[in-house]
Amino acid sequence: MVLELDTPGGLSDSTREITQGILASPVPVAVYVSPPGARAASAGLFVLMSGHIAAMAPSTNTGAAHPVGLGGEVDDVSATKAVNDAAATIRALATARGRNAEWAEQAVRESVSVSEREALELNVIDLVARNLDDLLEHIDGWTVETSAGEVTLALAGAPRHRASMNIADQVLHVLADPNIAFILLTVGSLGIIAELYSPGTLIPGTIGAFALLLAFFSLGNLPTNWAGVAFIILAVVLFIAELNTEGTGFLGAAAVVAFLLGGLILFRPLRPSSPTLPDLHVAPALIVGMTAGMAGFLLIVIRQVVRARGEPVRTGTEHYIGQIARVRQDLQPRGRVWFQGQPWTAVTRSGEFVPAGQDVRIVAIDGLILIVEPVNSSDLPDPDAPAD
Repeated sequence: MVLELDTPGGLSDSTREITQGILASPVPVAVYVSPPGARAASAGLFVLMSGHIAAMAPSTNTGAAHPVGLGGEVDDVSATKAVNDAAATIRALATARGRNAEWAEQAVRESVSVSEREALELNVIDLVARNLDDLLEHIDGWTVETSAGEVTLALAGAPRHRASMNIADQVLHVLADPNIAFILLTVGSLGIIAELYSPGTLIPGTIGAFALLLAFFSLGNLPTNWAGVAFIILAVVLFIAELNTEGTGFLGAAAVVAFLLGGLILFRPLRPSSPTLPDLHVAPALIVGMTAGMAGFLLIVIRQVVRARGEPVRTGTEHYIGQIARVRQDLQPRGRVWFQGQPWTAVTRSGEFVPAGQDVRIVAIDGLILIVEPVNSSDLPDPDAPAD
């Protein structure tokens, strides 16, 4: 098995799981840092050292394996323990594979890095290969020690199979991205707000709930700063409060500011900082775009709320008489119609049949039953006509 590696680092538990799998493998594993320009930094060095064969492509590098905590919350004693544990682990891996254990420990304690040529000269790796074909050609006939004993590689003309991530792994890989997490959190918040603004439609609320669940799953796999999440939740609360006030705009502006701050501090910085580690943050352009979208949505909703408050108040049957409903279940003469975002029981006034999909006009109300009559499209009011 050839494991192509290009990584800035990862979690220690995941690294240990990978190296244990390689050490226990009865099948020889060649860890190959590729393509040119790739790196096996931090946790990647542990994986490289664990391989039965360690190889690197031209213009690659490895090293800088000093343990780094997320969020800077590790005390000195715990940090020392982590460094000593990592140093012992990398020394054991290098010794088991007959590689330079002194340099490997130095890479952990002092974060040193080397290029592929330097790694070969220091006995950190076994060879430098231009590409996969070159690698397989060089190691053909090598004998390596696996958990099942010595194995001699016979690779000339051997068939190849490239193993890619399955669907579940691909989905998890996509979700474990700060930008995706922020997008899901934003979409989920907007969906819940839209459902509260127009209850009964269900679609925005359902989409929002799914998006929020996926967002929290994603945040759980990232170094999340929950203060940032709290700011975003505060923005949603202020947004909803704005919809239930006189529409001065103050709460809406505060919601936009809170949302912007939440996006900026959503993820904790890695401390101590290291150029070999991934920089986990939401892209500034995405934060600006989402904040602008949130502000635009807010303006549209506030405008609708102000317009609705300016209309004359109607109560009782006066509010329904003359309005149009859409038949959902054939009226024979009783059936179901869709009116104001919810289903109603309706009966035709003259007892005639009205098929589903046709519009009807409400002429009276008997308790919770609408009395209706069919209308033609020509009878419907012109939406572009000026109001009385």
